Amino acid sequence: MTAPNDDTIASRISRILADRIVTGDLAPGTKLRQDHFAEEFGASHVPVREAFRRLEAQGLVVSEPRRGVRVASFDLKEVREVAQMRAALEVLALRHAAPHLTPSILDEAEQATVAGDNSRDVRSWEDANRRFHRLILAPCGMPRLLAAIDDLHAASARFLFATWRSEWEVRTDHDHRAILAFLRQGKIDNAAAVLERHVQWIGQRPVKSASGATRDVFAIVG
Repeated sequence: MTAPNDDTIASRISRILADRIVTGDLAPGTKLRQDHFAEEFGASHVPVREAFRRLEAQGLVVSEPRRGVRVASFDLKEVREVAQMRAALEVLALRHAAPHLTPSILDEAEQATVAGDNSRDVRSWEDANRRFHRLILAPCGMPRLLAAIDDLHAASARFLFATWRSEWEVRTDHDHRAILAFLRQGKIDNAAAVLERHVQWIGQRPVKSASGATRDVFAIVG
């Protein structure tokens, strides 16, 4: 069994490495060496191996016989699969969360949307976007469902960071505002429909950018 202290260290290592993978600091195909990370984090191999297992469960790394552990690659087909899975699970979570959403929670979610609209780079936008989704879904009280959604958020965030490393556009998230308006009105079916459509935009190319010109980039959504 993993000792409690080792489990805490493994959680920290997996969280830090997940962030590096999501943001592209660790590129797809990069080999992850136990010795290297044990030395970096001042830990034994036990929590490092556990961290690798957790990252593999999230789909962020792959373990290959005789080749060790590498950062997982991803393609557009996988991104769209993640979008469909997120849409289904987030709608389920929202329906269970809706009866427990208070005006203060919705106000916090609105603040997160405003922060996202005012973001000047992809990292701050992704942080604000994830905060919005967590706020409106967390009251569902289903920890396994929320953990699965978090893992899928990490997968879609990898795509976002890979696509928007430069030429960032400030934008207004009309979907988030529509979801909040419907939730405030108690129109759960409408809110769920907008959320489902909103998440499924991940991996799709928009017709126009904020300036009105057609660009060969992907939508900033999710």
